[in-house]
Amino acid sequence: MALLRVLQTLKITDNPVTNCFLSRLLWRYKSSKAETFLSGTNANFLEAQYLDWTKSRGSVDPKWDGFYESVSGPALKIEEFEDEFSPKSVKLKEEKKENKESKERIKLHLAVQNLIRSYQARGHLLAKTDPLMLTFGARWILKSQNAPLDLKGVECRVVSRELGTVLCEEHMDTIFELPDRTFIGGKETALSLREIISRLEKVYCGAIGVEYMHLYDLDCVQFIREKMEAPGAFDKTIEEKKDIMRRLTKAVFLEKYFATKWPAEKRFGLEGGESMIAMLEEIVDTSTKLGVESIVMAMQHRGRLNMLVNVCRKQLTDIFAQFKPMEPKEPGSGDIKYHLGTFIHRFIRRTNKYIKVSMSCNPSHLEVVSPVVIGKARAEQHWKGDSNGDKVMAIIMHGDAAFCGQGVVYETMHLGNLPNFTTHGSIHIVCNNQIGYTTDPRFARSSPYCSDVAKCVDAPVLHVNSDDAEAVAHVARVAIEFRCKFKKDVVIDLVCYRRFGHSEEDEPMFTQPIMYKKIKSMQTVDRIYGEKLKAEGVITDADIKGWEKEYMDTLNKHFELAKKITKLSIMDWVDTPWTGFFEATDPKKIRDTGICETTIATIANHFCKPPEPWAFEIHKGIHRILEKREKMVKSGIADWAMGEALAYGSLLRDKIHIRLTGEDVERGTMAHRHHVYHHQGVDGATYRVLDTLYPDQSLYSLHNSSLSEFGILGFEVGYSYSSPFLLTIWEAQYGDFADTAQPVFDTFIANGESKWVCQSGIVVQLPHGIDGAGPEHSSGRVERYLQQADDDEDDIPDLDDKDMALKQLRSANWFVCNVTTPANYFHLMRRQIALPFRKPLILMTPKVGLKHPYYTSPFKDFLPGTSFQRLIPENGPASKNPKDVKKLIFCSGKVAITIDELRKEKKLEDKIALSRIEQLYPFPYDLVLKEFCKYDKARVAFCQEEHKNQGPWTFVRSRLENLFGKKIECISRPPSAASATGIKWIHAKELKELKENIIAL
Repeated sequence: MALLRVLQTLKITDNPVTNCFLSRLLWRYKSSKAETFLSGTNANFLEAQYLDWTKSRGSVDPKWDGFYESVSGPALKIEEFEDEFSPKSVKLKEEKKENKESKERIKLHLAVQNLIRSYQARGHLLAKTDPLMLTFGARWILKSQNAPLDLKGVECRVVSRELGTVLCEEHMDTIFELPDRTFIGGKETALSLREIISRLEKVYCGAIGVEYMHLYDLDCVQFIREKMEAPGAFDKTIEEKKDIMRRLTKAVFLEKYFATKWPAEKRFGLEGGESMIAMLEEIVDTSTKLGVESIVMAMQHRGRLNMLVNVCRKQLTDIFAQFKPMEPKEPGSGDIKYHLGTFIHRFIRRTNKYIKVSMSCNPSHLEVVSPVVIGKARAEQHWKGDSNGDKVMAIIMHGDAAFCGQGVVYETMHLGNLPNFTTHGSIHIVCNNQIGYTTDPRFARSSPYCSDVAKCVDAPVLHVNSDDAEAVAHVARVAIEFRCKFKKDVVIDLVCYRRFGHSEEDEPMFTQPIMYKKIKSMQTVDRIYGEKLKAEGVITDADIKGWEKEYMDTLNKHFELAKKITKLSIMDWVDTPWTGFFEATDPKKIRDTGICETTIATIANHFCKPPEPWAFEIHKGIHRILEKREKMVKSGIADWAMGEALAYGSLLRDKIHIRLTGEDVERGTMAHRHHVYHHQGVDGATYRVLDTLYPDQSLYSLHNSSLSEFGILGFEVGYSYSSPFLLTIWEAQYGDFADTAQPVFDTFIANGESKWVCQSGIVVQLPHGIDGAGPEHSSGRVERYLQQADDDEDDIPDLDDKDMALKQLRSANWFVCNVTTPANYFHLMRRQIALPFRKPLILMTPKVGLKHPYYTSPFKDFLPGTSFQRLIPENGPASKNPKDVKKLIFCSGKVAITIDELRKEKKLEDKIALSRIEQLYPFPYDLVLKEFCKYDKARVAFCQEEHKNQGPWTFVRSRLENLFGKKIECISRPPSAASATGIKWIHAKELKELKENIIAL
C-alpha cells in the first residue's frame, strides 16, 4: 500500500517509455496483491540502478531520467515503500539516531506546551497575592495531601511536573517554538525555556493570580490570556501612575482623618485595603469609555465611608456630620453611617463623560443586599431599554468570609445567565481581609480560596495583592473589559488585611497574634507605591507632599462646614430617588380603582379565548378551563383567576409595568392561573395570554424562577425600588416557603422605608390555608408579619376622621391582608398603584379558595365607584334582624368558608353573623366597631383555623378588646409547635372540634 501511494503521486514525465513503465508497474501492483513487483531482483535492480544514476546520469539509459527525476530528493530507499509482503531491509544507524533525536525533540516541545498550560491553569497557586506573605493557594493543596508545608520545590508537585523531570537544567537555553494559545512571546514565535519560565512566573505567579481555565467559552479564555500574558500588558503611563498615587493618598488620608477626629467611633475603616478605592476608580473610569452610563453598587460595611466619599463622591460635610448626634428632619428610625447609600451623576475627566453611580443602602446582615442590587440593576436596564446590559451594570463588594459562607451569594450568582433575571454580567469584588470577624480561613471554608463559588457559574477569578497598586489597577481594567465584552460575571479577589480589629474597638491580638505582629510592621499602600514611583523617577517627594496637603486642606474645610449642620437629613441618603412622582401626586387622595364595563369585557373575553388551533395547539385540559371561564363570564361572575386577570390587564392598559415571579407562577401552583400556554407539539413554544391585550400596553414580565426564595425575593425587592410605576409581585409556591427568605423581610421589606426613606410597592403572595397538607404546605405564618407591624395596640385612631384609613396606610410600615373575594383582590392590587405612596403588601392568598364558589365576585363589584373592602360585613339573613343574632364571629381568610357552610347546614344563618377582616394591618377599627355596635346583643368571638398560638389571634385580640372594652372568645385549633399536623386522623379531629366551637351558641 505504501508503494501504491508513492507511485500514484509521482510526476508524469515527458518520456513515453517511462510513463509506460510507471503505468505497467501500477497495473501489476493492482492486479496482484500476493506477489509485489518490487520483491526480489526487481527491487534490487531498481535501487542499484537509481544509485548509479545519482552518481552519473550517463551510466544509465537516458530513458530512465524522467522516472528518477520524478522521485529525486532524498535518496530513494525502496524499503520505505515496501508493502506488508515485502522483506524488510535493515535501517541504517544514522536513521535510527535521527528518529530518536526527532522523538526527543517532539517530547520536549510537548513538555513545554504542558508547562505553559500548567502555569495558565495552576500558576495562581503560587501567586504572591497575600501582602502579608502568610498564605498561598499551594499551602492548601499541600495540607490536603498531608505534605510538608514548605514551598521549596512545590512547583513540581502543584503547578508543573515537567520541570525537573522532562525539562531539566540542560534544556534551559534551548529555543522552543511557542504554541498558538499563548501570548507570552508577543511578536516572537520562539523563546528559550529559561525565558518562557521567567515570563510565565511574572504573569501567573506574581502579584496577580488568575483562575480562568475552567471557563467554557474559549474566546473568554483567549481574551484573559492576551490581557495577562502579552509583554507590556501591565505597563502604565506616567499620568496613570500619578492618578493611582493620588487616589491612594485620598483613601489612606481619609481613614487617618477619621481615626484622628473620632478615635472611639465605630466606622469599619478600610485600613489595610485602601487600594480598593483605586480599583473602583479604575473600573468607573474605564466603564465610561466602554459605554456604561449607570453603575448600581452594593458593599459590605468595611470601607463603606471611604467608598461613599472617594468613589460615589458623597459630600464630606454630610459624612462628617453623621459622626455627631443630631435630631433628624424626617420621621423614621434612620440607620448607622456605614449602612447608608447615595447616588450621584459623576463627571469623568479621563473620558469627558457623565456616569450615574448609586450605592445601595445595606443592612448589617452582610450579603442580603447582593440579590437586591442585582434586581435594581435589572430594573434600571428595563427602564432604559438596555436589553444587553450595555448601559447599566452592577458592582457588588463582599467580605471574604461572607462570600464563601453565606448561601445567598450562590443564589445571587446563579441568576447571572437566567434569561429573565440576568443583568448581563456583574463585577464581584471580594475585600479579602483573610479573616471572618475572628475566625481563620482554615476554620471558615473547605477550599483554597474564598472565591471558589465563582467556578460554579463560569466566572473568571482574578486574585490580586492589594499592596501592588498597579496590579490592582490592571486587574480592575481587565475585569471591566471582560464584563463589557462578554456580558458575564467576573470576580476580583482583593487580598488585603485588616489593620485593626473587626471594629475599631476590637483587640485582634486576642485571636490572631501572629498575623497582627506582621500587620504592625506593614507600611501603608501609598508609602509603598510612592517609594516605587520615586525610584522610577515618575514623582518626587514634593509631589507627594503637595497631594497630601491639598487633600488635608479639603478635609479640614469640610470638617468646619459640618459643624454648622444642626439637623440630620435622612433624605440626603436616598439611593434611588423617584424624581417628580411625589410632586405630581395628591397626597390626600387614593385614585379610583374600579374599571368600566368595556374594559372588563375586553379583558375577560380575551382571557377566555384560546389561540387559533391551526397556529397553536394547547392542552385539552386548557380547553375545559376556558370553556368554564366563558360560562362564568356570560353569567357575569369572576373567579379568582379572572379577578387576577382583570387586575393585571387593567394595570397594563394604564401603562403600569408588572413583574410576577416565583417557582410556578406561569401556570400557578394550584393550576388556576394559566397565563402561559405551552404548545403540545413544539418544544419551547409558548403563548403568553396577557401580552396581547392592548397594542400599547406595558410589559408583563411573568416568569417562573429558579428554586430560590432568598435570592429571588431579594432580587424582586431591588426591582421594586426602581420606579413607582411598577407592580412587582413575588409568589411563594406555598406560604411556608418564604421562611428561607426571612432575612429579606427582616432587613429590607419590613423596615426599608423607616431606615432609608426607601419606598417599595412589592407584593408578597403567600398561599395559605390549613387543609390537611401537612406542616410545610399549610401556613404562611401570618403572625410573623403582624408581629413586625409598627403599630401600638393601645393607640386607637380617631374614628371620626374621614381620612383615617389613608392616614393609617401612610403611617404603616407594610400592609398585611387575607382577602376572600376576587373583587377585593382586584381592588387591592390596583390600590398598590392608586396610592400616593408605595408600601409593601404581605398577602395571604387562597389555595382551596382559588376554585371554590365562595371565592367569586359579580362583575358589578369591579365597576367604577367600587373599592377595596377592608372588612366585608355580614350581608345575609343575620344582617336583616341584628337583634336576634346570638353570635358575632370576626374572622380572616379561608375559615369563612367553613363558618358559612356550617351556618347553612345547621340552619343558623340568622343566629350567627360573620364579618371578614380582609385587611389585618392597618387594623380597620372603624368598620369593626360598626359591626360590633350593629350586633350589640351577640356574643363576640374571633375565629381562625390556625392554632391558637399562631395566626392573627395574638394581633387582633388586644385591638378588639381595647376597642370593645371587654374580653372576647377565641375559636381556633389548640396551641401547637408545628403550623399544622401531617396526620389525617388528627386533622379531622381538630376540624371537628373547630366546627363544634363555631356553632356553639
